[in-house]
Amino acid sequence: MNRQRGRHLMTAVILVLTLSVLVGTMIVMMREEAKEKKPYRLIFVSKTLDSSNDFWTSLVEGAKLGAEEFGAKIEVTGGRSEADLQAQEQKIRESIKKKPDAILVAPCDYSAMDDALQEIIDAGIKLILIDSTTEKDIAETTVSTDNYRAGKELGEYAKRLLAGNSRVGIMGHVKGSSTEMEREDGIRAGLGDYESQIVDVVFCDSSYDKAYSLTTQMLEEHPDMDMIIATNEYGAVGSARAVQDMGMTGKVKMAGFDNSVEEIQLLEAGVFEGIIIQKPFNMGYLGVEQAIRVLEGKSVEKTLDSGCKLITRKNMYEEENQRLLYPFSGQ
Repeated sequence: MNRQRGRHLMTAVILVLTLSVLVGTMIVMMREEAKEKKPYRLIFVSKTLDSSNDFWTSLVEGAKLGAEEFGAKIEVTGGRSEADLQAQEQKIRESIKKKPDAILVAPCDYSAMDDALQEIIDAGIKLILIDSTTEKDIAETTVSTDNYRAGKELGEYAKRLLAGNSRVGIMGHVKGSSTEMEREDGIRAGLGDYESQIVDVVFCDSSYDKAYSLTTQMLEEHPDMDMIIATNEYGAVGSARAVQDMGMTGKVKMAGFDNSVEEIQLLEAGVFEGIIIQKPFNMGYLGVEQAIRVLEGKSVEKTLDSGCKLITRKNMYEEENQRLLYPFSGQ
């Protein structure tokens, strides 16, 4: 009887020890798994952190939501102006020193950013481009509007508003940026035969005030100009303010990019005939999503179009277009 009890006791001890080992192993594995699942660290280097610009504020919000939903941590940095190339290069180099898992960049210039972006690659950090492209194809993926297609659609629309003796001005944003070059090329293609009637192309360096003064100057130098096409929000709003203040609403037809609150109001007031709506919130969100896919070793598209749409005074009140114009209104 005593031997039988001894065997039972020994069996119980062995079971307890075995369970203890199993539990201990599971705890260690869970801790290791938790370490492996630590959140990815991302840094987004924007062209600008201008809070007055609805495009960039919306893009940043999209990136932040993406990071939250995918369990990543994101830091957002950038210069004061889209035209400040040196400030962006400095922000990129500061970001590299922080050794994040990936850096997302909206490059200010098509050809002058290559060295700074190559430093990201050389540091073993994944590079994702947002909004704009560069001459050297080194990024894992690029998330942006199809800017040539968007420009062409706007040019085709503007063409329908022109007459045989029309004179056209283009208000570009930052000379040398991929978005400006692609949109201008698209606009020219969309205008077709009317391309020869472009009498002036100026660049506002993504400044509302500079766009205003350049528009005033253009209209003084070309009093027969009856169409202005602007390639981003700064150029569009600055030009429209000048046209309105000069009492030339309707006489000078306007078309442009983006959809800030003021730009929508100017469309309603008849200052703009049409605007190309980008989807910056989508762009920011998809940029983060692509970064996470890259970090997880999943395949990504080399170029991802975040979408756009032409909105005119005639179609702006359609339900679908109202949702695009006011994405956060709860409509």
